[in-house]
Amino acid sequence: MFVDKAKVYVKGGDGGDGLIAFRREKYVPEGGPGGGDGGKGGDVIFRVDEGLRTLMDFRYQKHFKAKRGEKGRNKSQHGANADSMVVRIPPGTILLDDDTGEVIGDLTRHGQQVVVARGGRGGRGNIRFATPNNPAPELAENGEEGEERYVTLELKVMADVGLVGFPSVGKSTLLSVVSAAQPKIGAYHFTTITPNLGMVEVGDGRNFVMADLPG
Repeated sequence: MFVDKAKVYVKGGDGGDGLIAFRREKYVPEGGPGGGDGGKGGDVIFRVDEGLRTLMDFRYQKHFKAKRGEKGRNKSQHGANADSMVVRIPPGTILLDDDTGEVIGDLTRHGQQVVVARGGRGGRGNIRFATPNNPAPELAENGEEGEERYVTLELKVMADVGLVGFPSVGKSTLLSVVSAAQPKIGAYHFTTITPNLGMVEVGDGRNFVMADLPG
């Protein structure tokens, strides 16, 4: 049993800015404000995918940023909310706030998910600021910034195959080539202990985890 770790940066999308706009209708020569609110920024969501078994993907991608909400529109129309960004993780992954150590989620079931960074609220358009004393305000809000943080992922991994032997006898080479069928292998180094793991894909949808043990 090995404990794999990865550290990633996540940021929710910023909210869209509110719009300053005014009605320009044929029979309304002095139209009032018509600027709509900005859309909400996208959340960053971590979701369990039972088809994953390691944190290998987080070696190559360590930054996850959701999209910004759309700016407010004319005719008092609301800007579109941004879609959430969904990040797939293997079952059994524990998510921790890297600064505080707080447990954000302990996800074990397929499809289970948690929001790790919320998107910002959209800014209000100038239609929201109209008053009897100021019926045509030239004022709108910027969208709020999305939440951001560093997140540590921890996963206990059970290797299916372990390579044991003296140093420099070819264990790492074997891990990199494995078979004449040339299966696709991704080898990566653990942050907490020294073994290297490889996910061996045999080409028919099956795979297994191989560990290159120190020695």
